[in-house]
Amino acid sequence: MTHKGRIIFAAALTTMVLGLTACNDGEDSSSAQDSPSASAPTSSDPGSKSPSADPGDDGAAPAKGDNTAPGTKLKIGDRAVLPFEYGTEKKGTIAVTVTAIEKGAEADMAGFGAKAKGMTPYYIRMKVENVGGTDLAYASLKLRGELEDGGATGIVLIGDLPGKCDNETAPRDFTTKGASYETCSLSATKTTPITAASFDEGDAYSDSPVLWTS
Repeated sequence: MTHKGRIIFAAALTTMVLGLTACNDGEDSSSAQDSPSASAPTSSDPGSKSPSADPGDDGAAPAKGDNTAPGTKLKIGDRAVLPFEYGTEKKGTIAVTVTAIEKGAEADMAGFGAKAKGMTPYYIRMKVENVGGTDLAYASLKLRGELEDGGATGIVLIGDLPGKCDNETAPRDFTTKGASYETCSLSATKTTPITAASFDEGDAYSDSPVLWTS
């Protein structure tokens, strides 16, 4: 399948959003342009209500001391235990191990079009584990790249690079304690290199993300 790039500009945002969609995905592209929030994760299985996803399940609310504290700085290969929510129904605890932050080539960004000229992609590879044992099937996690000076890239990428950095959703059986899968988050920069990956989901981590550095 061939892909083409699309770029969405939002007047209220200072970042540039680039999207990679299938050629026959015209309707989705249009809705995303109308609402920048359309790219935010939503529950991919709204009809699924498993007992393991019950908010009263002990696995959904582990003791705070079991989680990696906001602001923790880790090395590549270290494991962080983190609270996680996806959409309105899926909630639990995951463990994330960043296994690599790989620099790609500018040519890899060709699918995003002319606006991606001068951008260098980075591939944040990770392993994700289900720690709480709740139903997190089909959930998606994305880590953000950070520059070597500690700043944000200022670029938001929608999509992935098939064969180079595939952002995989959790498999169907990601519903039990110990289940795991591997995925990749795509980031890019036009300035200094990306040397860190951050988890900043949830109120506790939005201002004090967990960081993995090489």
